[in-house]
Amino acid sequence: MNGAVLPEPEPATCRDLAHDLREAGYTSDALRDAWGETADDAIARGLRSPAERAIGDRDDAVAVLGRLLMLGMPQPTAYVDRALPRTGAAGIARLGIGVIDGDTVRPTALVRPQAISFGGDDETPDREIAWWLASDLDEAALGGALPEDHVLGVGGASLTLAALQLPTPAGRGLDIGSGCGIQALRARRSVDHVVATDISERALHFTRLNAELNGIDAIETRLGSLFEPVAGEQFDRIVSNPPFVITPRSDGVPAYEYRDGGLVGDDLVRAFVEGVGVHLAPGGVAQLLGNWETRAGDSGLDRARAWVEASPVPLDAWVVERESLDPLSYAELWVRDGGTLPGTERFARLIDAWLDDFTARQVTAVGFGYVLLRRPVAGQPSLARYETLPQPLGGDDLGAHLAAALAAHDRLAALDDAALAASVLAVAADVTEARHHLPGAEDPTVIELRQGGGFARSLAVDPGLAALVGACDGDLPVGVLIDAIAHLLDVDAAALRADLLPRVRELVFSGFVRFA
Repeated sequence: MNGAVLPEPEPATCRDLAHDLREAGYTSDALRDAWGETADDAIARGLRSPAERAIGDRDDAVAVLGRLLMLGMPQPTAYVDRALPRTGAAGIARLGIGVIDGDTVRPTALVRPQAISFGGDDETPDREIAWWLASDLDEAALGGALPEDHVLGVGGASLTLAALQLPTPAGRGLDIGSGCGIQALRARRSVDHVVATDISERALHFTRLNAELNGIDAIETRLGSLFEPVAGEQFDRIVSNPPFVITPRSDGVPAYEYRDGGLVGDDLVRAFVEGVGVHLAPGGVAQLLGNWETRAGDSGLDRARAWVEASPVPLDAWVVERESLDPLSYAELWVRDGGTLPGTERFARLIDAWLDDFTARQVTAVGFGYVLLRRPVAGQPSLARYETLPQPLGGDDLGAHLAAALAAHDRLAALDDAALAASVLAVAADVTEARHHLPGAEDPTVIELRQGGGFARSLAVDPGLAALVGACDGDLPVGVLIDAIAHLLDVDAAALRADLLPRVRELVFSGFVRFA
């Protein structure tokens, strides 16, 4: 287990540290300028020596703080006192993120600057948030494998879920498995009060420390697993980056708290999906990341659909599979993540444990993706969407994109075809069209609509639909446009309406066109 001291989120010292970090210019950009992009990229891969070499023996504040809090390297006490005049080495020790050992400060946690971009909406434009986020020392700082109660810092999955969170306002929020607290902090930007839970008291200390350090209030922490700490309560917004990694329940396989929920296979994600409905207020939305297994030909997305249908509270569902790995690739990914190197006897033994575990359940693939669930305000669910979207994403506007899609779905559900035909639509600003011709051919063989933001979808369309999208400029109703296109193409207008209107619904939901 982790032998480091427990972080102590003492408010006054957190305010002093935030002031000192701000005055020192301790930002992602400043560190990148100090040691260069190559060294910065190497840090993300667990290599700190390029950055250490680049800053050499510099003793300015950015260099000292970069070594101490970014790379996890001991620094002279005098240097720390000078770089952090209000906090000093004594304050670092009071916060439990370092210890004073003679004339040296030895870090026991990292405090890394994190610039996080969040897409906006019509009322709140795109913006970037600069936070400092504390977490446990990584493998490079520890010089070895992580302890099982390690509290992870901000990684790619954390940033993805933070970007996916809906930006629309809500009253009560819940973050299950808060870890260092990034999702709770992000939720608090849209939600009035957030409850953050975790099975790790250490993680909750980090959540409180990061809230204090960044001046974020109204975050309450509770100890416990899944929904146990909030029994009988309901929330308007629930978010979770749960410990969903599928891990063999075998002797000798480390059970890292930050990634392993202690259940067999994908049962943790199943438990969340089946149990979250009773904790959602009417109209409430839950969002999470997860894995799902394909077993004996039963696809992961179909199994996720069965979990949703097993919920005692009927739910709208939108499940997106971003990638799928075969069992060996999945095993290699997570054995490496734990710090075990290929070519060692331990690496081979752990790989065998994962493969034996998958074989026992006839697992042929593991999918990873996003789950959005919503409790209808009234009536039965009307959204059941399960799709595979492996393409690179279109930007940082995912949360706003999801919110717009839900709003569009609700508006479309209230419109019959006649009402949709009477609606005025406008093509989205991020949509482009590509036409592919065979050499010498007058007409295109393929017409594609491409989306620059959101999920960056690419959609092959026929000339009729392409003409309709091109004509949607916020002026004339859809039905009038279809009639005009039917005349130009010399086809039956009623038949063209019957063909195009269902596809228009899909274009509106996915954000290619919008209600004017």
